Amino acid sequence: MGLLDNKIAIVSGAAQGLGKSLAERLTKEGATVVAFDVQPSINNVFAGNTRIKPLIADVSKRADVEKVIATAIALGGIHVVVNNAGKWKKTPVTSTWEQALADWDEIMDTNFKGVMLLSRAAIPHMIKSGGGDIVNISTYYVLPARSDGTNPPDTDLYAASKWALNGFTDAWAKSLAQHKIRVNALCMGATDSPMLRGLFPDKKLPPEMAAMVMSPDAIAGQMIDLMRDGRTGENIGAWVGHPIELPPRKAAHLRMTD
Repeated sequence: MGLLDNKIAIVSGAAQGLGKSLAERLTKEGATVVAFDVQPSINNVFAGNTRIKPLIADVSKRADVEKVIATAIALGGIHVVVNNAGKWKKTPVTSTWEQALADWDEIMDTNFKGVMLLSRAAIPHMIKSGGGDIVNISTYYVLPARSDGTNPPDTDLYAASKWALNGFTDAWAKSLAQHKIRVNALCMGATDSPMLRGLFPDKKLPPEMAAMVMSPDAIAGQMIDLMRDGRTGENIGAWVGHPIELPPRKAAHLRMTD
């Protein structure tokens, strides 16, 4: 018996990297997964996996989100939502006004607005399904640093988008507890993904980094441990060089920041 037998899950940004691992791990726990991405390759990456329904969709567009929700409902409801889709880019505070506005739209539409659209659309159906889990994919930037280099100064918009997720995670956890819907965020450091590899020439990690970074599969395992644990309203950290595991449960006033 799997943790999610006969459950329906949705994963955004699932065409590669962490999103792909999250979707595949959910199926190993028995779930059927609606996996979507703006990249057309989503139709090929899960070939042969009959428990994954791939869709091309943009999480920042209402019509696309409604298509995703309708697909999940047709499969039997909604029990899990993983808000994984995200964008990262350098946004120096000295960039031009026009560039700053364009960067704001690009990052916030996916990292923040998209989380709101998908989750708010799914919540009524999760209530009807009797509860479940919303997992927001955040960053260790929002937690106390354990090494230098956290929250670099040239990524203000990305960092702001992830800090903003704290508001959703906290408010939704409190509001939805009565409906048996748990809401948490996974806040990891450097994880081997196309986003990280895109920072380096030829998309190859330096050998010393490749030997240290966390794997998407390890983070996916942490997500399942979190769902099995049953807590809500917490930022769950994962740091390079530290065990990837659930911390002790925190007092309510420390859940999001410590």
